[in-house]
Amino acid sequence: TVFNSLNHDMTLAEFKFIWYMEYSHRMWGRVVGLAYILPAAYFWHRGWLSHPLKGRVLALCGLVCFQGLLGWYMVKSGLEEKPDSYDIPRVSQYRLAAHLGSALVLYSASLWTGLSLLLPQHKLPETHQLLRLKQYAHGTTALIFLTALSGAFVAGLDAGLVYNSFPKMGERWIPDDLLAFSPVLRNIFENPTTVQFDHRILGIASVTAVTALYLFSRKIPLPRRTRMAVTSLLAVACMQ
Repeated sequence: TVFNSLNHDMTLAEFKFIWYMEYSHRMWGRVVGLAYILPAAYFWHRGWLSHPLKGRVLALCGLVCFQGLLGWYMVKSGLEEKPDSYDIPRVSQYRLAAHLGSALVLYSASLWTGLSLLLPQHKLPETHQLLRLKQYAHGTTALIFLTALSGAFVAGLDAGLVYNSFPKMGERWIPDDLLAFSPVLRNIFENPTTVQFDHRILGIASVTAVTALYLFSRKIPLPRRTRMAVTSLLAVACMQ
C-alpha cells in the first residue's frame, strides 16, 4: 500500500536504507531493555537493592516493556488498510505522541534515579525564594514536556510542511484555516495548521520560561552544581 501510494519509484537500495533504519531502531530498543532488566535481576538477586530502590527498578523495567509495546502499537497504525482514505499512509499522531511521551518519562526517570544515587542531595534552607524556584522549575518541565509532545503531532501529520516561514505563517500572523475543522477541539490534534501553530507558540513559551527561570535563579544563592544545571538548561534551550 505504501509503495503504491507514495514510493512507487523507490529503488531497492533506498528501500534497504529505510528498512535497516527501522530494524536498527527495534534492535537498539531491545538492547536497552536487556540493559535494564538483566542487571536489575542480578542486583536484586545479590541483595544490593534497598526496598525503595526495588520499587523504582520494577517501575523502570515495566516502563521499558510498556515503551516497546507502545512502539509496536504505533507502527501497527501505519500498516492498517484504510479503504475510505486516499491519504498518504502514516502512523497515528496520537500513538506517536504516546510513544514519544513514554520515552521521555523513561529517560527522565532513569536519569533522576541515577543522579540521586551518584550525587548527594543538597540540604538547603526552605526559603520562600527557593520554594518559588522549585515551582517555576516544575512548571517549566511540564511546559517543555508538552512542547515535545506537540512536536510528535507535527511529525505525525507532516504539519511542518504546511508553512515554512517564521515568525509569520505565510503572510499572516494567525492563519485563516486555524479553526477549519469541526468540532473546534479537533483542530488541536488533527488540523496540520493548528498543530504547527501550537507547536510554535509552545516552543517560544518554553524558551521564555527557561530564560525566566535562569534570570530568577541568579537572584538566589545556589550551590555550584545547581547553577551549572540552570545555565546548561538555558544553553540547550537556545541551541534547540
